Amino acid sequence: MNKKKIEAEYKKKIKKINNLNFFYYDQSNPLVTDDEYDKLKNEILLLEANNDFLKSEISPSQTIGHKPSKNFSKITHRAPMLSLANAFTKDDLINFEKKIFNFLSVESNFKINYSAEPKIDGISASLIYKNGELKKGLSRGDGKQGEDITENLKTIKNIPKRINSKDFPKDIDIRGEVFIQNSDFKNLKEKFANPRNAASGSLRQKDPKDTKKIPLKFIAYTFGFEKDLCVNNQFDFLKKLNQWGFKTNPLNKLISGVDNLIENYNKVEKDRANLNFDIDGIVYKINDFALQKRLGNVANAPRWAIAHKFSSNKAISKILDIDIQIGRTGALTPVAKIKPVNIGGVLVSNATLHNEEEIKRKDIRIGDTVTVERAGDVIPHILEVDLKKRIKDSSKFIFPNSCPFCGSKTVKDFNLSTKKLDAVRRCSSQDYFCEKISIEKLKHFVSKEAFNIDGLGKKIIENFWRLKLIKYPHDIFRLDYDKIETLEGWGKLSVENLKYSINEKKKVSLDKFIYSMGIRHIGLENAKLISKYFGTFVNFKKLSKKKNYEELLNIDGIGETQVNSIRTFFSNKINIKILEELENLLNITNSQIEKKNGILKNKTFLVTGKLKEISRAEIKSLIEANSGTTVSSVSKKLDFLIIGEKPTNRKVNTAKELNIKIINQDQFLKMLNKI
Repeated sequence: MNKKKIEAEYKKKIKKINNLNFFYYDQSNPLVTDDEYDKLKNEILLLEANNDFLKSEISPSQTIGHKPSKNFSKITHRAPMLSLANAFTKDDLINFEKKIFNFLSVESNFKINYSAEPKIDGISASLIYKNGELKKGLSRGDGKQGEDITENLKTIKNIPKRINSKDFPKDIDIRGEVFIQNSDFKNLKEKFANPRNAASGSLRQKDPKDTKKIPLKFIAYTFGFEKDLCVNNQFDFLKKLNQWGFKTNPLNKLISGVDNLIENYNKVEKDRANLNFDIDGIVYKINDFALQKRLGNVANAPRWAIAHKFSSNKAISKILDIDIQIGRTGALTPVAKIKPVNIGGVLVSNATLHNEEEIKRKDIRIGDTVTVERAGDVIPHILEVDLKKRIKDSSKFIFPNSCPFCGSKTVKDFNLSTKKLDAVRRCSSQDYFCEKISIEKLKHFVSKEAFNIDGLGKKIIENFWRLKLIKYPHDIFRLDYDKIETLEGWGKLSVENLKYSINEKKKVSLDKFIYSMGIRHIGLENAKLISKYFGTFVNFKKLSKKKNYEELLNIDGIGETQVNSIRTFFSNKINIKILEELENLLNITNSQIEKKNGILKNKTFLVTGKLKEISRAEIKSLIEANSGTTVSSVSKKLDFLIIGEKPTNRKVNTAKELNIKIINQDQFLKMLNKI
């Protein structure tokens, strides 16, 4: 299929899914089943994954959750309703637990209990109780803001309207899932596509009397904001929910050990067809609330919980060809073009091969008969090759040693964490030499999370590049609009609209600006951390004159990998030139510094030596959560040196010479009233 046909198909699907969203979320009238909707969504994601020239701001890949409906007022959640990371295999769970052990700085024999809770496929809701009375009920919305659907939620019979228990918190958000039992749905098939759609559509009825007619149920499973909650772990909290009058999932279990989690998972998956409600996986939460608090969150998901999705779908197909794609960081990604095959209702024609090492390890060749797996929303991949069906004259796939787009040598970087070469091979070109990388960088620059320039999509970026209208990011703000007006498909009005959109984006926040530069390993969350640390663009740009980047390690969440990427970025003269040009064209606003008055305000700390049962990352989090800051070296700016086992003598001696207060781990924790 040629490029134009792919783009036409993509736009058609985008238009269709947004029409479905309108009827589903605004009109409470779902037009298709969940399976049909998911099929369309996955087709869009696959098209984007396999055709990097495709992009839409209203694509499901660019949106998180859904905006609250216009039919209801918006209310900000007192505690965000976070999403969950997904696991599909035993290895995923092992890695999940390993990360927990590393963060908590505990040995691998440390016992962790998990609350294993089957995930009901319904609609999330948050119930706000004050002094035992249900005051408000909100939908999930986009996780930060929800719809005020209080009156509709009050029609659900098993949601307590008033709780008189003495141990019920004075102020708490009880969260759970609204759903319809499969047995009840039999009488609603003519009105709704499936149980989940029935629950969603019912909750968004303008008249609560209409909602009342639907047999909705509510199962509680967690809390958001709370005041005076006297429970120490998740499983006891679930028991309390029952005592307070809430229904909880009867399949909830307290389990320790990955092997036992897998055993329970297999049993529940086997029995789920016999349940009276739909479930799509099991959520594992660390049971101990104290450990949950220590672990905290990363981006939009908690570190202490994960959703173990049910089985993937597999199919047999044949590899017709192997293409090489390249992204803005120069990474070469092999993609298998396979004979189209239906997997779980989705027609799959492409499968990622991940990297060169994956191809070698599985000995994947053009012409091979393969098993293709599609797990959840994950891009389809090749599970295994059927060697018995391999043609005799097949040859190994040779990964290119030079970039297919610019001819530069391809290289593998040395990974500081693994002490090995990366599996990913990259184009080694610099200074915007590789056309493909340059175009991808420009697409990233105007993307939604960066400058978010309306009317300047992927296709237009490619066309403007081909016509030599743009080469670097600053060229976007110096476009020749007279020339554009003469191009096919452009007119005076469309050019004026583009000009307006670009001028509107000349004011940008520092974090979005840093993210827009496309620095490898610096995503939006890291950009926010860096922005907060430097405060102003001037301070950020000063990195170009630094020889030592060690101070960046003071930023909680920034490690050596990110620091090396920033060093590489600032060592490139073209990047410095781009920064200078953009500085003259833009109004880059300073980072908004949060004013905190924690007990460690205006105090600086440095850790040396090994600590007991707590990691460096956790110490940093504790310090910053209490308004303190951490530094990477001993100087006059340091207030406290925290020492553990086998501290660095040089740091201790320097601290003594400068009369810096030296404390141990217990003394530090006493400052925080932790012991």
